[in-house]
Amino acid sequence: MPRTPKLKLLLAPLPAVLLLCAAPLALGQWRGAPPEPNAPRTASGDVDLEAPPPVHANGRVDLQGSWMPNDNRYIRDLALDIGDDKVPYQPWARRLFDERKDGSHSREDPDAHCLPQGVPKLDFVSYPWKLVETPSSVVMLFETFTFWRQIFTDGRSVDPSAKPAWMGYSTGRWDGDTLVVTTTDIDWPYFQLYGLEGVPQSPEMTIVERFEPSAEAQELAYDIAATDPQTFTQTVTAEGYRTFRWQPGFEFLPQDCVLDPAAND
Repeated sequence: MPRTPKLKLLLAPLPAVLLLCAAPLALGQWRGAPPEPNAPRTASGDVDLEAPPPVHANGRVDLQGSWMPNDNRYIRDLALDIGDDKVPYQPWARRLFDERKDGSHSREDPDAHCLPQGVPKLDFVSYPWKLVETPSSVVMLFETFTFWRQIFTDGRSVDPSAKPAWMGYSTGRWDGDTLVVTTTDIDWPYFQLYGLEGVPQSPEMTIVERFEPSAEAQELAYDIAATDPQTFTQTVTAEGYRTFRWQPGFEFLPQDCVLDPAAND
């Protein structure tokens, strides 16, 4: 069974995006594709999405494949259950958030200029993403904006002199079957869990994500903790509020971003 949501300090509502993304779901475009490797199956041979997840030869759960958000209740407002007033902003960040939350600054958002979303918002756009494991990394391929993310699992650390990057620098480790990802040095003007704009961030932000597979179905639960002493007075955490569902057989098509002409009116 999926976990019961446990919400702590969540982030704020953001206005509607001002762009059009043209990318039809890419189902059924291949003939003769081999069956999904290592997938649990029903007696009739269909992929069984309610079975325990597949495992590698070493016994660890195999998270490879395509995933998609399981519900969109919090896609516009992650603070639905606690209220914006309980988010622990520093005073300057609260003032900036209040200025942004009515949507009047939506044209400042990277999405409005066909720039890709950042960590962690890109995970939660309503298009699938694919996870691929290698001996030294985990790679996430996104249909959204035809983008990618690389998470190194070989013990390396970020060089202190490294320039910030759009998606930051991500390292990962395995906590049992759970993939734990730490991302720093993010060159991204908004900390966006969902929606378009709102929560500011500084270069000191660190994001820790946990992708935890269900023991009973083909789902991933997602937890996040964000620390930024310039923006928040304490770590902001959200646990168990969102899940991803496995999409067997899904393959991507390139996605083109087209600006909405109405955005310039």
